[in-house]
Amino acid sequence: MADKVDVRVGLQQRIFPSYRKALFEELAMACGNGFCLFAGQARVEEHITPADELAHGGYMEANNLHVGRGKAYFCVQTNILTWLRQWQPQVLIMEANPRYLSSYMALRWAKKHHVKVIGWGLGAPESGKSLMGILWRRFLRRFDAVIAYSQKGASEYAGLGFPQASIFVAPNAVLAAPTGTYTARPADGVTQILYVGRLQVRKKVDELITACGQLAKEGHALQLTIVGDGPERSALEELAANLMPDTVFTGALHGEQAAPFFSQADLFVLPGTGGLAVQEALGYGLPVIVAEADGTQSNMVRKENGWLIDPNNPEGLLNVLRAALSAPEALNNMGKESFRIARDEVNIETMVGKFIEAIHYVQDGNS
Repeated sequence: MADKVDVRVGLQQRIFPSYRKALFEELAMACGNGFCLFAGQARVEEHITPADELAHGGYMEANNLHVGRGKAYFCVQTNILTWLRQWQPQVLIMEANPRYLSSYMALRWAKKHHVKVIGWGLGAPESGKSLMGILWRRFLRRFDAVIAYSQKGASEYAGLGFPQASIFVAPNAVLAAPTGTYTARPADGVTQILYVGRLQVRKKVDELITACGQLAKEGHALQLTIVGDGPERSALEELAANLMPDTVFTGALHGEQAAPFFSQADLFVLPGTGGLAVQEALGYGLPVIVAEADGTQSNMVRKENGWLIDPNNPEGLLNVLRAALSAPEALNNMGKESFRIARDEVNIETMVGKFIEAIHYVQDGNS
């Protein structure tokens, strides 16, 4: 449990996904004067499993109005001022995203009522001299501090002129630190490869199946297990039937249901976008092969515990897998380091600690 703060905290999010529930519960318990989350529903096509309550804090559902798609996407939370007036937070934590148009109303309300505001986000990927870059700079000036998911995000905020001393890095985590000690995998001659995530085109599971099929042809002993479901499942099953017939598709599994597959695996691979399952893999002491995407992966994947790969280079994935299968002893050493990273650096406790540090910072008048 992180140190407590005697302050009333409000936290705004676009949505309340189930994978964030544990983080918000831990943060709520650290807020001595109360905590309330304000978040709405995702679009149906996002396929995000929502949560709907907090045991240790309040929750008010936002009325999300989604406008446009892709780079033309904007969100308006029509009842955000109602929530602020009812909750009256002393510190407000908000998603640092200028595409959420109702956030400007919330920021004006906070300034009028002398409420400190902390931004939280991936970074500023649209920075630069473009119109969005100018918008980002003006938007960030409204915050007293910002919390980035990664060092990459922190660098992007700093690059836009936000004061370095007011930037905090809270590595993106969805699980508590693992307990116990690392257990080395038995060397039985067959490398168990695991993928966990949605079965969507952007996840590039087809490239993983293709690479494993090629390595099997080369004589490597491996078993591929795919945990997850989604619109691409039928196509992937058909591809695997032709290239990697022994591939196991389990369907969507979470928590304790997925635990046996993590425990049995020797290597975790995420060839496309995403990354929340990476922390879970680290907690089970797995070496990892992960595609670089939003920058959060760099906090969890280093040369000591795995490989970061280009998501647009299937040949690169094949070569890294080939190298991994050829060095089982190195995989065990990497797995041990993965476990240490999950235990000591990337976990919910560490993440909440950074939130508390940022709250103390703005409350003490440093901003």
